[in-house]
Amino acid sequence: MSHYAAVALQLAARSVEHCADRAAVSEQVLAHIAEVAGKLRASAIFIEQFGGTPVRLAVLPEYLFTSYPGRIGIAEYAAKVAWDMDGPEYDALGRIAEAQALWLAGNAYERDPAFPGLYFQTSFVVSPDGAVVLRYRRLNSMYAPTPHDIWSAYLDRYGLDGVFPVARTEIGNLAAIASEEILYPEIARAHALRGAEVFVHSSSEIGSPMPTPKSIARRARAWENAAYVVSCNTAGVHGAGLPQDCADGQSAIIGYKGEVISLANPGETFVAFADLDLAALRTQRRKPGMTNSLARQRLELFAPVYASASPQRADSLIGADGAIAVPERGHFRRTMLQTIERLSTEGLI
Repeated sequence: MSHYAAVALQLAARSVEHCADRAAVSEQVLAHIAEVAGKLRASAIFIEQFGGTPVRLAVLPEYLFTSYPGRIGIAEYAAKVAWDMDGPEYDALGRIAEAQALWLAGNAYERDPAFPGLYFQTSFVVSPDGAVVLRYRRLNSMYAPTPHDIWSAYLDRYGLDGVFPVARTEIGNLAAIASEEILYPEIARAHALRGAEVFVHSSSEIGSPMPTPKSIARRARAWENAAYVVSCNTAGVHGAGLPQDCADGQSAIIGYKGEVISLANPGETFVAFADLDLAALRTQRRKPGMTNSLARQRLELFAPVYASASPQRADSLIGADGAIAVPERGHFRRTMLQTIERLSTEGLI
């Protein structure tokens, strides 16, 4: 299936911070998922009628069903809000993907029984047979645990395939980029070097008619990796305390040459949709020439620098005895301040 339509379904995220307990959170989330199912079906029907191409990939915004953690501590959030890897939320999303014969990408907070007390921000893809075929845990986060914070233990359990997963599907090789990670070229590049052709990017960000760091980065990541980027922003975040429309609009589909194919205004909408042409993308990647930036990479040049000068050090949550700590949020700010001090002492900043 080398030609199909993709949609970034821009919807409002809803906070669960007010919910009394895990049961109340689950009830709200499952009701929201059911509501999204109807909006997605109606949108996909219109897109196919309008453009004549069936929708086979739908991307949802970052933390659509829960909003961000806010003032809730890490252990409490893991217990109260974070999804189980085999939980009812994924089952409900799987039924949507199966009923609508599409791949459904999104983003949620998830807990892993291998690492009790922690949660990870997870971007996922659910296939038309209802299975989760891609699970990517965000690697660069300011106030939450990541696999890099427990790096040695995480690698022991999941290996590099679990860190930079690529789902090889009928609609191309899919990889996920979480939220602000679009600003970090290494994350997209690592996935591209493992075969990724389409990046699904769930985000919740300030939308502006002016260029923003993320809107610029989306185009750069697409061009430098000869890959599509299907980027879905929230249509506001409701119930989280901030003005609800702070993170709204500018969902986009970016072509593999870095061009904006479609772009959404603020509000709940499906207008960020477009046809993806994998055959053309693969032709571009296989052509010799100055515009084939992926094939022209000379990564051995940079490997020694990267290996010797990592600003953020791995395993910040693993103690000398090998035990994994469940941190309070202040840990991450202190770690960053220590990093800045070290880089300054070394004369690097």
